[in-house]
Amino acid sequence: MPNKKNEKTQSAPLPGEEGAPQEIEKDQAPAEPTPSLEDELAASREESRKNWDQFLRTKADLENYRKRAQREKEDLARFANENILREILPVVDNLERAMAHAAQEEGGTEGLIQGVEMTLSQFQKVLEKFGVSPVSAVGEVFDPARHEAMGQVESSEVAPNTVAQELQRGYLLNDRLLRPALVLVAKAPAQPSNPS
Repeated sequence: MPNKKNEKTQSAPLPGEEGAPQEIEKDQAPAEPTPSLEDELAASREESRKNWDQFLRTKADLENYRKRAQREKEDLARFANENILREILPVVDNLERAMAHAAQEEGGTEGLIQGVEMTLSQFQKVLEKFGVSPVSAVGEVFDPARHEAMGQVESSEVAPNTVAQELQRGYLLNDRLLRPALVLVAKAPAQPSNPS
């Protein structure tokens, strides 16, 4: 009598062995067709064109940056002395005031006048060397970009809205305003009221 126990313990054949059931994969998709050489070449050419465009844009951006940096460097060099020159200007103002006062005094001031004139002339040459030039004011039309109005004065000698008097000279540094001129602006004289 065959042993029923032995029949049940026999194992099923392992995959890959003879008599083993073959596994069938579900959802096997058909393989995608490989692109033709013409398609690959066209894709490569398109990618090459995009890379060339990107290279040209990057090159142009770099050139623009280089030019901007050079301009900023030149501006920095041109205006580097701005603070020290601002400090020198009041000295020039005081020398000009001393000259005006000495010219009004009489007798014994010849040496003082010559000394101050020489010092003032030397200061003006130094300022010119560093690109500082005075702002013209008296007789000019009032320009708020170059003049600072300290008040108005009635005048029949100059047209209204014209600088009648300069209280403190203004200066430019390489055509950029360093300090505005303090001025009095002319206005038309008041018309006398006629009593009726």
